Amino acid sequence: MGTALIQSPREAAEIIRAGGVVAFPTETVFGLGVDATNDQAVRKLFQAKGRPSDNPLIVHIADAGRWSDAAATLTPTAEVLLSAFAPGPLTVLLPKRAEVSDLVTAGLGTVGIRAPNHPIAAEILRLAGRPVAAPSANRSGRPSGTRWRSVLEDLDGRIDAVFQQDGPSLGVESTVVDCTGPVATVLRAGAVTIEQIRRVLPDAREVNEDADRHADTDVRSPGTLHPHYQPRATVRLVDRPSALASQEGARVAYCGLLPIEDQPSVVLSEVFNSLDDYAAGFYEFLREADRQQATVVFVQRAPDKGIGHALLDRQQRAAGER
Repeated sequence: MGTALIQSPREAAEIIRAGGVVAFPTETVFGLGVDATNDQAVRKLFQAKGRPSDNPLIVHIADAGRWSDAAATLTPTAEVLLSAFAPGPLTVLLPKRAEVSDLVTAGLGTVGIRAPNHPIAAEILRLAGRPVAAPSANRSGRPSGTRWRSVLEDLDGRIDAVFQQDGPSLGVESTVVDCTGPVATVLRAGAVTIEQIRRVLPDAREVNEDADRHADTDVRSPGTLHPHYQPRATVRLVDRPSALASQEGARVAYCGLLPIEDQPSVVLSEVFNSLDDYAAGFYEFLREADRQQATVVFVQRAPDKGIGHALLDRQQRAAGER
């Protein structure tokens, strides 16, 4: 049985309430939503994605005021961040509410929550009336889906429905910030930059700055433990387009901020006008490279600043460098 295409937030919410799995758009990437309090529904989600069970999920709420739907307490650092960035592409890690399935959090006592800044997502969550676990809508390890047709490529017949509407997306997932301690610690770079976070929490730090980094950091943060964002083609990072090596017999794809000269082996090339456009289009470019049967994808490294910091992280993971 194929996956239904829907355009009604109410229908999406009803599927979630009934224990089903629905892909819906957010301002970052498409999310794959299930009732976070329903063990059986969460199992269906993990099975559909082929996601390892030790990889926790982010829980989505209709608005920041509903934090208690998923979290047991709201810490001072989380309150500051939610006031500044919610709704938006920010996930705060807090002590878990007992009603949230332990499968969602991989058995941990903490849960990541966020309120998406997208009218369709917010309406689905409001109508569902419960916390919704929603990782990116793709097969585990593949590039995240930013268009509904890309979601279907991975998940047709594996989930109940896909919301049939595209729209502007940031193209990079939410920033995950551990707010369980006295100092906010960024566990996963995302669409909210560390510079923005430090404007409201000057002592915030990134996990790689933390000399006392815990061994379980990758486990605590969704999207960091296992291989992610990888197309079928081999991904190679380059600093400049001129660094492209000759690839005899290969089908080459290239993306970046600078153009390359036409080469006979290049089957796909995309030059982005800005760093924001680069972040927004990166995942879909990787998917198009697979559609064009590219065997090698050259990716110009994003500058390590602003949203480029998160994009560079995704590029490194796509190339297997993280």
